[in-house]
Amino acid sequence: MSSSIKTVLGALALAGAFEGNASAQETKVGIGISGWTGFAPLTLAKEAGIYKANGLDVTIRKIPQKDRHLAIASGDIQCAATTVETWIVWNTNGIPTTQLFKMDQGMGSDGIVARPAINKVTDLKGKTVAASAPGTNPHFTLAWILKKNGLSLKDVKLVTLEPAAAATAFVAGTSDLDAAVTYEPYLSLVRDKPESGKLIADSLQYPMVFDTFGCTPKFIKENPKAAKALTDSYFQAIDLIAKDKQKASPSWAPTSSRRPSSSRSRSPRSSGPTARPTRSSSMARSRPSTRKPPSCCWKSASSRRRQPTWIRCSTRRS
Repeated sequence: MSSSIKTVLGALALAGAFEGNASAQETKVGIGISGWTGFAPLTLAKEAGIYKANGLDVTIRKIPQKDRHLAIASGDIQCAATTVETWIVWNTNGIPTTQLFKMDQGMGSDGIVARPAINKVTDLKGKTVAASAPGTNPHFTLAWILKKNGLSLKDVKLVTLEPAAAATAFVAGTSDLDAAVTYEPYLSLVRDKPESGKLIADSLQYPMVFDTFGCTPKFIKENPKAAKALTDSYFQAIDLIAKDKQKASPSWAPTSSRRPSSSRSRSPRSSGPTARPTRSSSMARSRPSTRKPPSCCWKSASSRRRQPTWIRCSTRRS
C-alpha cells in the first residue's frame, strides 16, 4: 500500500475518532417538567442550543407532578423541576433524588380561587375544592393554607384535578366546584373571567412555594460534569432572557397582548392577592428591585450579575 493511501486512511480514521469522541461527550438526559411558566428557561435552554453547547443531549417531557416521580423511578427521565416539598415526598417514598439549584419562589403565582360568594379561606368549610393528588404542590398548598386558618383537608370535599383541568372546570362551570387550587398560567383563566370567581389566597400571602431542579444521585455521581452543565445552562438561559427577550420569546407561549392597568402594574409586595402573580428567584442576593413589574411576571436573576429582572409571563394553556 502506497504511503499516500496510508496517509488518507489515517486521516479518515483520525476524523472518525474525533467525531466519536464529540458524540460521546454529549450526555443524554431526560427532564420532567409541568406547564408552569417559571420552567420556561429549561425549555429555552434546549431551543436556543444552550444544552448542546454545554455537551448535553436533553429531552424535555411535560409530566404531571403526581406522575413525575414514577418517570424518574422507571428511568424514563433522570432529572426534574418541582417544588421543595415534593422532593421530600419522593425521597420518603423510596425515589432517591438530589436537588441541584433553586429556580424560583412563589410570589402570588399559586393560589386558591373561589366562587364570588366565598370571601375568605374559612368559608371553604364544607365546600368542594379541586386540587392535585397528594404529594403535589397544589395539594400541599391547600393543606397549608387551610391549616393556617384553623381548618384541615377533612373540612372540605376534595376533588382531584390537575392545575390546568381545575382552572378550566372552575371557569367553565361544568362541575360543582366551589373552589380550586392552581397556578400560572392557569390562574389567569380565572383572573380574565372575574364573574366565575376570585382569588381568596395566594403564595404572596402564604409564602411556602419554592421550585428547585434536581436529578437522581446515580445520574449525578456518574455524570458530575453534566450536572454542572445543567446548572450552567439554566442560568445562561436566564441571562439570554434578560439580554434579548425577543430572541428568547419563541420558546415561550405568546405573551398577553393585554396592556397592564394601573392596578396591575403595582409592586407585588404591596398589591395584595388580586395583583398579577410573580415568583422570585432566591439566587438573587441584591436588594429587592423597586421597578414596577409588567402585568404578569415572575422574578428571576442573572447568574453573573445577580440583579433581579422582571420578565413577562407565558399565557400557555397546556
